[in-house]
Amino acid sequence: MQQIFISNDKKQDDTVLIEGQDAMHLSKVLRMRPGEKIRISTESGESFIGELTELSKDSVKATILEKAYETELSNKIYLFQALPKGDRMETVIEKVVELGVTEIIPVQMKYCVAKPDEKKKENRLKRYQAIAESAAKQSKRSVIPKVGEFMSFKEAADLALSMDICLVPYENKEGMGPTGDALKKVTPGKSISVVIGPEGGFAGEEIEYFEGKADIVSLGRRILRTDTAAITALSLIMLQSELA
Repeated sequence: MQQIFISNDKKQDDTVLIEGQDAMHLSKVLRMRPGEKIRISTESGESFIGELTELSKDSVKATILEKAYETELSNKIYLFQALPKGDRMETVIEKVVELGVTEIIPVQMKYCVAKPDEKKKENRLKRYQAIAESAAKQSKRSVIPKVGEFMSFKEAADLALSMDICLVPYENKEGMGPTGDALKKVTPGKSISVVIGPEGGFAGEEIEYFEGKADIVSLGRRILRTDTAAITALSLIMLQSELA
């Protein structure tokens, strides 16, 4: 079933209006017809099953049949991802959106290889947000996660530490006991930040900034790539959130 996101004002009582690229995609690319059903989510996170009634390349109308099942986690999860080289950030965004992340914040850390200039940052953020939207549609999210502005380490660390739970996977942390203890704190409604270091690892002063203030945890005995670490951490949090 196709997933469409609309602004709140496009829903009037039991009728929904879809315009722009989404309308063209439904009518001209997918060649959907009246009577077919789609999943519709508003920007406030409400989700419905709608039946198409009128289709053109410019607009599509649907009648709301019923509320759709809930796909969002009970926790807000914020991923602070050290900017990786190449296109690995795109992979991270796609996968963590599928896993339930709320927002992804690219972070420039000391050992980041990638150091885009301001013009490239602007273009990358547009690309990243488009990937987040595509992944949200594919995974039937009820909201489109936001890709935030690039942050310095200090900006990101302070924001991450303001959440109810702050997890910092660190390659030199030994034993999974602290990881299990930290995950037990994940209960409904709590905000969670996850801070992932770059390919070169956290600088000494960066990890020291979190000591005594965050849960510094291990993701196992093996050294994971930065993109793998993000996906692994989000998978563990998603599981705990679903179980809580």
